Amino acid sequence: MEPRSMSVARRIVLVFFLVALVGSTLALSGLAIREYRDQRISLLDSVVADIEGHTQLAADIHLRDRPQVDAALTRFLGLSPALSFIRVHSADGGLLAQRERHAGTADEAPTFATVRGADTSAVDTNFSSHSTGTAPATSALLATLTGGERILNLSVPVFSMINPTGKNLVREDFGRALVRPASSRYIVGYVHAGISNSQLLLQVLLVLATMAGIALALIVISTFFINLYTQRLTAPLSALARMADEVAAGNLKKSITIDGSGEVKEIAGVLNAIIGGLNTYKTRIGVDHQLLSMKVEERTAQLSQRNQELDLAVTQVTETKDRLRKMAYFDSLTSLPNRRLFTEQLDLLLRLAKRNKQILALMFLDLDNFKRINDSLGHSAGDALLKEVAHRLASCVRESDVVAHYADPESRIDVSRLGGDEFTVVLNQIENVDAVTIVAQRLLTSLLKPMEIDGHELVVTPSIGIAVAPNDATDMEGLLKAADTAMYHAKAAGKNTFLFYNSDMDSTGVDRLQLETDLRRALERNELLFHYQPQVDTRTGTIIGIEALLRWQHPEKGMIPPFKFIPVAEELGLISELGTWGLREACRQMVEFRKEGLSLDKVAVNVSALQFTTQFCATVKNILEETGLPASALELELTESIMMEDSHSTVRALQELKAMGLRLSIDDFGTGYSSLSYLSRFPLDELKIDRSFVIDFDKSDNDASLVVAIIAMGRSMKLELVAEGVETHEQFHFLTEHGAEVIQGYLFSKPVTADELRPLLVPGYFLEQIHAIRADTYATSAGSLAS
Repeated sequence: MEPRSMSVARRIVLVFFLVALVGSTLALSGLAIREYRDQRISLLDSVVADIEGHTQLAADIHLRDRPQVDAALTRFLGLSPALSFIRVHSADGGLLAQRERHAGTADEAPTFATVRGADTSAVDTNFSSHSTGTAPATSALLATLTGGERILNLSVPVFSMINPTGKNLVREDFGRALVRPASSRYIVGYVHAGISNSQLLLQVLLVLATMAGIALALIVISTFFINLYTQRLTAPLSALARMADEVAAGNLKKSITIDGSGEVKEIAGVLNAIIGGLNTYKTRIGVDHQLLSMKVEERTAQLSQRNQELDLAVTQVTETKDRLRKMAYFDSLTSLPNRRLFTEQLDLLLRLAKRNKQILALMFLDLDNFKRINDSLGHSAGDALLKEVAHRLASCVRESDVVAHYADPESRIDVSRLGGDEFTVVLNQIENVDAVTIVAQRLLTSLLKPMEIDGHELVVTPSIGIAVAPNDATDMEGLLKAADTAMYHAKAAGKNTFLFYNSDMDSTGVDRLQLETDLRRALERNELLFHYQPQVDTRTGTIIGIEALLRWQHPEKGMIPPFKFIPVAEELGLISELGTWGLREACRQMVEFRKEGLSLDKVAVNVSALQFTTQFCATVKNILEETGLPASALELELTESIMMEDSHSTVRALQELKAMGLRLSIDDFGTGYSSLSYLSRFPLDELKIDRSFVIDFDKSDNDASLVVAIIAMGRSMKLELVAEGVETHEQFHFLTEHGAEVIQGYLFSKPVTADELRPLLVPGYFLEQIHAIRADTYATSAGSLAS
């Protein structure tokens, strides 16, 4: 048994050695990248600093003092072995002098115009690179392994404190300019330094070679000590293995002692107990053998006892089989049939329905926004919710029907019991589809009742897709696919509803997949853009703010409205990326407007509830610093669903945004289900009256009263008000009459591009239109009174 234990020790040592080797390799790779970057930056800074510190260079270039220029080039070339060549150009790009460390490298250098670049300012230092076929002999192999030699081109302008175009300038003139520098600087020429990339890599490798040797030595020493320790650790196991072989052969009759502790000592104790048990059993068998011929009654009693033990064993095996079957066929969380049992039962029911010419319906349920409950309250609350949902679903159907927790067995979420919010219901032996509708409505009604989960009152809604056999499909896979397709269309239709499958959904599903694919590429292809809708102050006729509205200009399908692709982005997890792009683009455009001298106080950007994560505040801060837009010029329009959480993290995030100086607005106020108490708890600046109330104010007294109440409430809480969706003179008159002074809607302007917006930003642009609207409204009112 010794070789077996030694094999375990070798495995442990081998695993340690491989892990240490891989870890060291990864660490050295990271260090190599950082060392290369640091070496390159250090060399670039050193070259630029030495060139700028050479105060006589401007005079040497202007006076065409070739010996002094050559001496300066020789000095520059000695800064590092990685410098391949140095060239000096005049201000117009003419080559004045050059020095090269490796023959031929300067001849392959790009032209002066290429090095400087078309987009680089004449006074800026420029950095570029080019490939070359000539590599230094000391690093030729390294250049070949890395894909060929590359030269890093550094072009540094040389400045003079006096105008070099002056006549009869001498070296003393440049000296005096250095003593009494003027406020302006003039370009005399440029220094072009070529840096060998392979030589840089060679310097990095020399440093890494030392580190690699140290790391390898540490690994070898550690492996040696690990090997000694594992051999010592596995020695008791070898003794246990020999003891087990002796017990199996029946050669051990006395208990033995094994050196060791913990599990080893426990195993030795178990083996000693087995030895004692075997010895006792042998003794008892011997006694029984002697008494068999003498006591027939005792023999019969013994046989009866054996039968009872056998019956007990059979019972235990049966119970174990039942437990195994339950584990294999039933979901451990909800106790409903799992995917395996469900598919077996559905296949059987489909065959029975086909033979009996009966109708069978399959419902595919998916809980809406279940992930948010898991993320907000934790997975234990999510599991409790799933149990309650399973109980309610089972209570809504007949005993002959099948309810299953349809979780994917290969899903990590299902395996670890952290989720799985899909359920299936099979209705068999139904007379018509009307019965299916009744059951589907019953399921929706049952789940609408609030659930008490961990002290929280939750309402979860399902989206239900229904497929009917044999009309929609005759086999299990086809029926599942049809029901799943219908379920996704139910989600797209607004959730908390059910839809029956029809063949048109298949083409819609293909369009949806294509839309998802195109949306993933929209950012890469620069297909997204903003249209801006003005917010007009009715007192001055001036635009005081704009709302940035996201649009998608598809190259083939044209302009795609946001209500089609925003829900898709939220489902695909792209909303955070789209939101970050939108914030950056809105801030950039606002900065551009201000540089043009256009009068505009703020830009409002909508924020999705899924975008409002723990990293959101940091993202906003970085974008403001990156674009240079003052925080007071950015307004975030938040949905009421963000306020519904009312968590400490939400309050803290809003306070942090407010502390940064941003403006916070509630979008579509009054359309959600949240409590109005958050208006006093959260640091808000503005309420936006939803257009659904505005357009129907003259059709419903309730809507009109609600608009008046919102305006009064906002003014009493010192919150600014913006009425959106204003399209008619009557709506304008009603809102302004009751105190709403900022209007947004098609009455003044539809959402327009940035170029179309610029003419509208003139102060008082809409004042004449506002006077005309008021005059028309007064004339209409007077005419109504006269009649």
